[in-house]
Amino acid sequence: MPVTDTSDHGIRYLNRELSWLDFNERVLALAEDERVPLLERAKFLAIFSQNLDEFFQVRVAGLKEQVTAGIGTPSPDGRSPVQQLDEVRHRVASLVARQAHLFLHEVVPALAAVGIGLSSWDELDDDDEKFLVETFEQRIFPVLTPLAVDPGHPFPYISNLSLNLAIELRDPITTERRFARVKVPDLLPRFVVMPDGERFVPLEQVIAAHLDQLFPGMEVESRATFRVARNADLTLEEEEAEDLLAAVEIELRRRQFGRAVRLEISAEMRDEVRNLLQSELDLHDEDTYQVAGPLDLGGLWSVHGLDRPELKDPVYKRVSPARLDSGEDERPDFFAVLREGDVLLHHPYDSFRTTVEEFIRQASTDPSVLAIKMTLYRTSGDSPIVRSLIRAAERGKQVAVLVELKARFDEGANIEWAKALETAGVHVVYGLVGLKVHTKTALVVRDEPDGVRRYCHVGSGNYNSKTARIYEDVGLLTASPAIGADLTQLFNYLTGYGRDVAYTSLLVSPHGTRPGLDSLIRNEISVTEAGGQGAITLKMNSLVDTKVIDALYAASQAGVAIELIVRGICCLIPGLDGLSENIRVRSIVGRYLEHSRIYRFANGAGEGEANYLIGSADLMPRNLDRRVEALVPVTDPSLQARLDEILAVNLSDDTLAWTLDADGDWNHVPVLGMVDTHQCLQEIAQTRIRRLV
Repeated sequence: MPVTDTSDHGIRYLNRELSWLDFNERVLALAEDERVPLLERAKFLAIFSQNLDEFFQVRVAGLKEQVTAGIGTPSPDGRSPVQQLDEVRHRVASLVARQAHLFLHEVVPALAAVGIGLSSWDELDDDDEKFLVETFEQRIFPVLTPLAVDPGHPFPYISNLSLNLAIELRDPITTERRFARVKVPDLLPRFVVMPDGERFVPLEQVIAAHLDQLFPGMEVESRATFRVARNADLTLEEEEAEDLLAAVEIELRRRQFGRAVRLEISAEMRDEVRNLLQSELDLHDEDTYQVAGPLDLGGLWSVHGLDRPELKDPVYKRVSPARLDSGEDERPDFFAVLREGDVLLHHPYDSFRTTVEEFIRQASTDPSVLAIKMTLYRTSGDSPIVRSLIRAAERGKQVAVLVELKARFDEGANIEWAKALETAGVHVVYGLVGLKVHTKTALVVRDEPDGVRRYCHVGSGNYNSKTARIYEDVGLLTASPAIGADLTQLFNYLTGYGRDVAYTSLLVSPHGTRPGLDSLIRNEISVTEAGGQGAITLKMNSLVDTKVIDALYAASQAGVAIELIVRGICCLIPGLDGLSENIRVRSIVGRYLEHSRIYRFANGAGEGEANYLIGSADLMPRNLDRRVEALVPVTDPSLQARLDEILAVNLSDDTLAWTLDADGDWNHVPVLGMVDTHQCLQEIAQTRIRRLV
């Protein structure tokens, strides 16, 4: 991402959208890396595709809306919406071509070499064709709906992200030419598995080979695949919504009818068909991407699901932290453990099942527990935590859950969970008007001989057992009275009414996180200007907020040493003389998705006494100003040492790491193979426990 005019710091920020594309390019680089196990490379191709789908549905859709509305306000880096769309177009076209080449010329041959064939219809023998003919007639044909376009049949609606066949037909008697569309069924697997279990045929090719059954007596002149992405960003007029649940349900139905923002077409599509699709979808050449090879490589998850462990990352057996592992079949009493001191969790290295889920399970069955309060942003389809909450409510405990209905692309699932919880007698709150509740917090209130005591969990990750196996996150289990009091205040705010809520330990958005972090940054500047050494280490998903970036620039100019570990978007430019020469930026991209937020200020509690914060808030305007977020301090010296260890491993990685330079370019570090963050942290976790779980 070229950066210009930096001599006088006229350009202070990198573009958010292009920086996100840089991140997705780093994902694509994992698919290109021959050191990565083969089926994991296929997985990263799938992730790259799915990431790009969401980018178009939300970010590109937003830019196009600005253009349509005549809004020309430039982004912080000085680009207008039109300029951003133009640059996005060129970058995406290049990346998609690179992905297609990688898939067709490297991954497919490599899969074939180990007996996993991604076959086309033309490559099948007679036995294979017989099997697929039977499969088509029994499972595929009954669910297909051919849709013709003529004066009596208007152009059909093309649903978001559906895969379709565009077909040109000719009537052999009248010689009239017609257009038809066949939707590839969403509920069927993207690739049809052959009887040997290790060969796949794209579903659309099986359908295309049987068009004579769908259009009997017609001549097929051409066929090609296409796919449409639509604006899927849920927007609510919340101020006018008396019932937030009903408003979200209405918006979910509207999402399928959002404006088209991208058209993907296969290479064999004729110009006449392309022009028809563009006209009917109100799209143009700049919105259209021609792809060599199959569309929607997100379907490669089915290939990754093959039972070929030798072609995947080695299975990692998650551990239970020593203080939460009695070494016996029975789990320890979590409440007794937390009365003795805090416990730091680091997923996926620490088991989510034996820690967070077990904490909530014990709370749900303990007769001394009076109440459980939680926030749920995204959860898994078969959530043990939700089952525990229902069990607790059925046993007469006070259970209150804030379910964030507006969690993007999980709205439907969250509505179902909310209704199930309500049916069981749980007090359910459906988010807040004007704010998205993103904090990851749980509060357990227990009646004990010396009085009521509160037990807490505050983390950076969702209460989701599935993502906890692949997302890297941190969390704190604590019986701290101060944190318990703060969480009580927070939940009262979330379920009731209140203004100017004060917290003694937590930094809570939308009012407290920004000033709290700003104060900590300014303190490092003061220490440095007084002759000490200020230092800041921040690990996060994204750094976008210009006020925070400017504060870090000021700290760099004062001589504060700043290390940033940013997995995704980074709009700060490091290494600029006189502005950011004391800032280094790196990104870790690999087996696990780096999701934790760890913020370390070397002198936050006084010179030489570091302040450590973990939690849900990235450094983006939405997290600081438009969401409810929580950062919790970690004060136990032994747990601070563990956070230092995590940060040190990330900063010394010479296998998965990328660094950002002053030109705005990401460069893979020279691969020495001495430190792989994920492998290293797996080994460290296992040295701390007595047994695997």
